[in-house]
Amino acid sequence: MTAGTISVSNVSKFYGEVLGVNRVTVDIQPGLTGLVGPNGSGKSTLMHLLCGLLRPTRGSISVLGVSPDQPEELFRTVGYCTQYDSFPNGSTGSSFLNHTLALHGLDRAQADRRTREILDRVGLTEAGNRRIAGYSKGMRQRIKLAQAICHDPQVLILDEPLNGLDPMGRAEMIDLFKELARGGRHVIVSSHILHEVDLISDGVIMIHGGSVVAEGSIRAVRGEITAQPLQILVRCDQPHAIAARAFAMPHVVEARIVDGATGVLLRTTNAAAFFPELGRLILSSGVEVETVTPADESVHAVYDYLIGEGGGGR
Repeated sequence: MTAGTISVSNVSKFYGEVLGVNRVTVDIQPGLTGLVGPNGSGKSTLMHLLCGLLRPTRGSISVLGVSPDQPEELFRTVGYCTQYDSFPNGSTGSSFLNHTLALHGLDRAQADRRTREILDRVGLTEAGNRRIAGYSKGMRQRIKLAQAICHDPQVLILDEPLNGLDPMGRAEMIDLFKELARGGRHVIVSSHILHEVDLISDGVIMIHGGSVVAEGSIRAVRGEITAQPLQILVRCDQPHAIAARAFAMPHVVEARIVDGATGVLLRTTNAAAFFPELGRLILSSGVEVETVTPADESVHAVYDYLIGEGGGGR
């Protein structure tokens, strides 16, 4: 364990006879980390453990050198955005943030100034004096995020923070997450919408059935899956010609025309041999190629490989 990382060591959490997370061991570095998994996979349990809202049944946790057994220090270090709405009755956006900042020791003038700054940062300046009960779903998501970041924590734990936001709101929040991560913070974002994680994450932690099934960058995780053929999409002016010649390679197990005959999807069991051979094939055939891209270096594809479409292991 080091002071600059979040370390989870052999952590399990039981709810009576029900297993929440099982023997989880991960080290999370600064940057934007996506916590990926379907509903019920253990994402929220792991986040609650990191925040100190739950205690592990077994194992240990260190958040930048702070144990959840040090709640006051952890409170200053971590900002948490829950996926559920829970606000004091009658509170406005401004009063909600002011009260939070008072808990962190700011005086009234400091809290007022910081509240204005944070409301502007999440796009709620005009709504600050309105009651949260009258906010839209997207506005409630924004005020929860404002509460999580208002005390300038080094660790942000955001549980499904993009739910309820329109496309423009999602883009704005993703930009904010990236900005916060570039400042050296740990930003952990959970989502069951896998393409969103592709857009925002430096790395991912994939969780299923309470266990971590993979972690790291998408490309690194995909590179460790040796049993599954790699898919490559070639966009070109003669996909049928590429398909016919590529299928003659001994390690190519599929060649399929896709996207209205504008591309060919190739599957190979030997990427190291495939790419040089594909280059020679293209040069000798005179085909005009637009792009050659791995078609499955995404969270969705990797997650499917690891747990299967039906949720079972492979």
